[in-house]
Amino acid sequence: MTAAADHIFTNAKLYALADPDTGGSGDDTGGSGDGRADDEGPAPTAEAVAVRDGEIVRIGDAYEIDFLNGVDTEVVDLGGRVLLPGFIDAHTHLQYLGRSLVHADLSAADSPDDCVALLAESAESDESADDGRDDWVLGFGYDESTWSESRYLTREDLDRVSDSRPVAAFREDMHIAAVNSAALDRHIDEMPDADVRTADGEPTGVVVEEAVDVIYEAIEPDAEATRELLEAAQREAHRLGVTGVHDMVRDSRAPQVYREMELDGDLSLRVRLNYWSDHLDALVETGLRTNHGSEFVRVGGVKTYTDGSLGGRTAKLSEPYADAEESDTGADEDAESATGQWVVAPDELRELVDRADGEGFQLTAHAIGDEAVEEVLSAYEAASDPGGARHRVEHAELVSDENVERFADSGVVASVQPNFLKWAREGGLYDERLGAERRRTADRFADLLDAGANLAFGSDCMPLDPLFGVHQVVNAPEDCQRLSVTEALRAYTRGAAYAGFDEDRLGTIEVGTEADFVALERSPWATPEEIADIDVALTVVDGDVVYDNLE
Repeated sequence: MTAAADHIFTNAKLYALADPDTGGSGDDTGGSGDGRADDEGPAPTAEAVAVRDGEIVRIGDAYEIDFLNGVDTEVVDLGGRVLLPGFIDAHTHLQYLGRSLVHADLSAADSPDDCVALLAESAESDESADDGRDDWVLGFGYDESTWSESRYLTREDLDRVSDSRPVAAFREDMHIAAVNSAALDRHIDEMPDADVRTADGEPTGVVVEEAVDVIYEAIEPDAEATRELLEAAQREAHRLGVTGVHDMVRDSRAPQVYREMELDGDLSLRVRLNYWSDHLDALVETGLRTNHGSEFVRVGGVKTYTDGSLGGRTAKLSEPYADAEESDTGADEDAESATGQWVVAPDELRELVDRADGEGFQLTAHAIGDEAVEEVLSAYEAASDPGGARHRVEHAELVSDENVERFADSGVVASVQPNFLKWAREGGLYDERLGAERRRTADRFADLLDAGANLAFGSDCMPLDPLFGVHQVVNAPEDCQRLSVTEALRAYTRGAAYAGFDEDRLGTIEVGTEADFVALERSPWATPEEIADIDVALTVVDGDVVYDNLE
């Protein structure tokens, strides 16, 4: 006799997203003009799913699944909503997300004055709470490219927040920060001169790359505060339908805290930890390897930078920036060259790849500019089996025709961010930094997928919202960027699972896989032009409801 289910999720339009024959890819809605069909999408593959011990045990029509309804079975009626595999974010910084939830969130600001007001409000709140926080005033996530006054924040702006407490505001790419005079007085001697912007020989308060790392080190929270940040981030992830993340961690207590949360029964998010390259010695010495771990916390890859960001003009390009002669701050000549800068030089990168690959680790290398992508692919191709190791290029915003094919031929994973297409419209950040021609060939997700590359979607927390990212790529301005709805959803589910060696247990709704789901209020195939406005109704991890907005 078949045992009853623990949970049944029924009356749903269920899409397995498993393969082209079961709603996996191909003939569905995907914008227009790129040869990808524009209809109402594939047919649902089932109405209901039964779960036992956190695993899917049966999928079918509601009548069939009801035979597994026992005395203790919890039945959730989804009222005809769309049920998908839970979203897996292949590139996140959850501690950073938590900070934007706990401190000043600058993402909605539309001017420097707005940022100053939000920071001042946060400072006043900290003082009134008197809860033992240190004296920093912090804000996260501003994007000056959306402002009419498009410039970085400066020390003059932040001195208006406080002339005694240190103040820091981080651009959303995390490669650029602004600090006030008090913060500069404390830390400027620790910062590389080349990464501190100046005007008339004086620091403007704008710092980039290694100088930003000094600030991150200064504000690093203890374990208790880190837990507060990660718990806030976990709640937000579930609200957005995220059931698993690949978290990029460096000099953080997050790995310790995640494991403590799991032991305490408080972790309801599957976490894959990608450790920074400066942790490699410790990883080797403790015997950790890629894929070691538990059901909820696993070792991912070894993470490294190569270049910086387009927002900071530090991504490494083969041709100069379109606005290389301009400055957001009225500053002296920028320290980086007109084509950006190396954060990790190519020879150092090759040495790291050789060692980490030899020790059995996956590599996850940040590379945004076309020259940086070229160097990472070359380093990977020198490894014994880059496809089998599932080495990854993170971001890959500019990729040449030749390198599109190299992704496909090598099996290297393109771990990319569809939400970055918010900058790809005419007059946006890409237009300013790259010019119209390169803007039209940035974020070539369709070209990569059509060539046969492994495509994994993540957010980089800009923002952490899969449906926002899906909306951007489905409605992208150029054919080489635009994907169908199903292709985009698969990159945020099975594609991200593949990047984490998890495609056999996560990323689809199939018998034998883990019961991680998201239920949507409306079909993304029916209204592709409104995907970003679709609400998440329910998020399920390991068969348990972790977010419930059913009405």
